[in-house]
Amino acid sequence: MIYFPNCKINLGLNIVGKRPDGYHNLETIFVPVPMHDVVEIISADDGIFSFQSTGLPIPGEVETNLCIKAFRLLQSEYLLPEVNMHLHKVIPLGAGLGGGSADGAFTLRLVNEYFNLLLDTDQLKSYARVLGSDCSFFIENRALYAFERGDRFEPISLDLAGFTLLLVVPGVHVSTAEAYPAVIPAKPVNSLKELVLLPVELWKDKVTNDFEEPVFKRFPVIGEIKQKLYDAGAAYASMSGSGSAVYGLFNKPPEVGDVFRGMYTAEFLL
Repeated sequence: MIYFPNCKINLGLNIVGKRPDGYHNLETIFVPVPMHDVVEIISADDGIFSFQSTGLPIPGEVETNLCIKAFRLLQSEYLLPEVNMHLHKVIPLGAGLGGGSADGAFTLRLVNEYFNLLLDTDQLKSYARVLGSDCSFFIENRALYAFERGDRFEPISLDLAGFTLLLVVPGVHVSTAEAYPAVIPAKPVNSLKELVLLPVELWKDKVTNDFEEPVFKRFPVIGEIKQKLYDAGAAYASMSGSGSAVYGLFNKPPEVGDVFRGMYTAEFLL
């Protein structure tokens, strides 16, 4: 059985405060984007678990992969037999696109269906929160206002139909863990769930990402990408999450020529 985990972008991101548990309270709006990894599981006829990955290389120890963690989490609860698992990685890593979180969440959904566990959305969200703060977004996988650790949600009226999304990823890796200490938490004057009700053309300088200032200082190329997107006619441009991906929303397909030569780019009609 095969699932296709997609990535996300953040519309704004405000770090609201530090939590007693060491995490941060934040507010953001997650929007799914149709760029996909591929995750497959089949039965392990020999009873031995196996995991293979292709596509983009994944750093770190294999057992730390969220696909494996997701399977082991449900296996510990439901005594599931071993499986063979294959992940094909397409979504850039270290880019603020939530690819790893999506892989983990979609694996939960996949295992749920494959073994007919009959877990509902709320149960899957609970398991996803164990894997990571933004994993639970990918259970519902629709535009949502996120708050607290980014794992609590409210529905939001957001229609980006007809906009073209241009995604640009430079060849730099931004560590989320290193990005957080550079941000001073502060409660915003206006909540993002109110600001995004404005026309997209009015979002500039209103719908902001608190990570941009420190990340742009450390990696000027990321800030330059954002400006180039505006220069190309974007109605709105922003870094996604803690970066390094930057996106622009365009009223019509952009003509950027070789402006982003040497960088990963992808274009989607929303």
